[in-house]
Amino acid sequence: MTPLLIGGLLPQHGLGGAQDLPISRGLAITGAAAAVAVSFVVLAVAWRRPRYDAATSGRPAPAWLTSFVDSAWWRGLLRLVGLLALVYLIVVAAFGKDLLINPIFGIFYVWIWVGVPVASLFLGRVWRAISPFRLISTGIARIAGGEPDDGIFRYPERLGMWPAALGLFAFVWMELVYPHNVDLSPVRLWLGLYLGVMIIGGALFGNSFYGRADPFEVYSSLVAQVSVWGRRDGALVLRSPLANLDATPATPGLIGVIAVLFGSTAFDAFRDSTRWLTFIQGHDVSTYLQNELGLLAFCLAVGLIFWLACSATGVGPDQPRTQLPNKLAFSVVPIVIGYIVAHYLSFLVEIGTQTLVQASDPLSNGSNLFGTAGLTVPYWLSYHPTLLAEVKVLAVVAGHVVGVIAAHERAIKLLPRKHQLTGQLPLLAAMITFTVGGLYLLFST
Repeated sequence: MTPLLIGGLLPQHGLGGAQDLPISRGLAITGAAAAVAVSFVVLAVAWRRPRYDAATSGRPAPAWLTSFVDSAWWRGLLRLVGLLALVYLIVVAAFGKDLLINPIFGIFYVWIWVGVPVASLFLGRVWRAISPFRLISTGIARIAGGEPDDGIFRYPERLGMWPAALGLFAFVWMELVYPHNVDLSPVRLWLGLYLGVMIIGGALFGNSFYGRADPFEVYSSLVAQVSVWGRRDGALVLRSPLANLDATPATPGLIGVIAVLFGSTAFDAFRDSTRWLTFIQGHDVSTYLQNELGLLAFCLAVGLIFWLACSATGVGPDQPRTQLPNKLAFSVVPIVIGYIVAHYLSFLVEIGTQTLVQASDPLSNGSNLFGTAGLTVPYWLSYHPTLLAEVKVLAVVAGHVVGVIAAHERAIKLLPRKHQLTGQLPLLAAMITFTVGGLYLLFST
């Protein structure tokens, strides 16, 4: 497959419909829903008391590893790598050719959107570690004689992660809806606006701004909560991903971030289906507008279903229902990761490798800057559709089962004893709805 053809596939990176999934739709959906329901029953019988405490769980990482990871030179090296990557991206955006073989498209849609979260699943908070914006913000603060974490103003707590949710929606709108998403000028403008907002936000609110408002850092950090790496009182620890998940703070706007991540992935799976294409062709309305409304509807639907399920959960007099959605939203993170694997696995392997090939020739002049121009793109996943289908279904089911476990652990901490099981039933219903709906979309044709 030529680089030009690979580049042309960038905006059409969906699951590919049933041809990628040569297994029984009914069997997969029924089995997955049953697995989620059975897992809850098992938890109800065998998991009656909380097992994880963020303040005590985990064991300290080896001293040499902690010293290495926390060393100033290592942190500085990672930030330097991030800064050089930003410079490279600016050069490619400013001077690269407006061709599909320009590596900026693969870097933007594959490496940043898919590659960084996958790396965070194994290595922890990758984006935070390499963030060039934190380096720039720290430099500005030191020049001005201030503290890197404190800007001119204090970041409003009530805003929480809502700016990140808005930024994530802007990205998925660009990726899934905007008809010129593989033209250089719109991508350049998006990145320019993002760069400007991040630098201004850091100057105004300090580094604390990025943990709440940088869409890619928030995304990376949430996925990292399912890794084995965590922090306890600032010290590096190894602990169960479930313990890491339990340590996720209930930040305002978390449910918005989850709704965008999950809802956009679901819409991406559905937008190339026969049902959706027939629907939009049967209405005398702009396809662009219908896709915009469809994306928004999917995100709102995920958020509303989860909010209603949490609000219907039994609570005690000291536990306001309005706080439950953000306190339980972290349980959807494993589900999001399951869909990352199901939705983007072959896309990451194939288009990600092709981007590495193209990255050696940033200006499309035949150069081989990094020595990767001769790499061969692996298509072995596409050549084994049954294996790919099984991995996708297993990823979705595993994500939902882990999500049910995480929600159960938090629920028995929050809910009064008489509601610890019955109070979770609305949330279980939402999880099963997500499972059935997600797999249905996975099989959409």
